[in-house]
Amino acid sequence: MSQLSNEMKRLRDSITDAIRDEETINSETVTNEVVLEDDQDFHEEYGYLAFSEDETDMFEAEYQGRSVKLNKPMRGDVKKFKVYVKNDKGNTIKVNFGDPNMKIKKSNPARRKSFRARHNCDNPGPKTKARYWSCRKW
Repeated sequence: MSQLSNEMKRLRDSITDAIRDEETINSETVTNEVVLEDDQDFHEEYGYLAFSEDETDMFEAEYQGRSVKLNKPMRGDVKKFKVYVKNDKGNTIKVNFGDPNMKIKKSNPARRKSFRARHNCDNPGPKTKARYWSCRKW
């Protein structure tokens, strides 16, 4: 953990120095603009621009022999939505949630308030439970 925090501090300091250098060069700055074509995917070109404070946390994992994205809700097969997460033991599990026969009407404030109160969304629990992901959608 300390190795990761030291690396983050080093990166932050280098970015701060680069910003200072850019400000002192001139009032005129040159930017390198990148334009992606319609068939290009940003994540395939540059990777995921996120980091995890926990070294064991990853963005992809293997579930039943295939590679899946972690913590990204998608349309489900058994229920309305599904998401792959790592449990406390480090195993990848699939969490199914949502009723496929019901519509989500979260734009209605009364329904939104009622749903969040009924499911105790102020304290959603762990990521390995359907309530966490259902509350996050609402």
